[in-house]
Amino acid sequence: MSNKVRPLEKLAQAASQCSVEAVAYGKCVVADYNAVQKDMCAKEFMRLKNCFLVRLRFVNGENFLGTDHQIRRLRKRND
Repeated sequence: MSNKVRPLEKLAQAASQCSVEAVAYGKCVVADYNAVQKDMCAKEFMRLKNCFLVRLRFVNGENFLGTDHQIRRLRKRND
């Protein structure tokens, strides 16, 4: 097996570094799980998503997502 990290492993590594955001999102959803509706926890979700994007960017020292310009565009679109 090669030393290359597979995409799913990269996601798992990134996710392990976003536990604070994941807990906040989970608490938001669970707070009113009987009445979940679209965008109910959008702010928390976007924080979690942005954390993943930032962490994925440099998993194993590789630029996994793209250039700085591309990352800034993703963040602006999600704010």
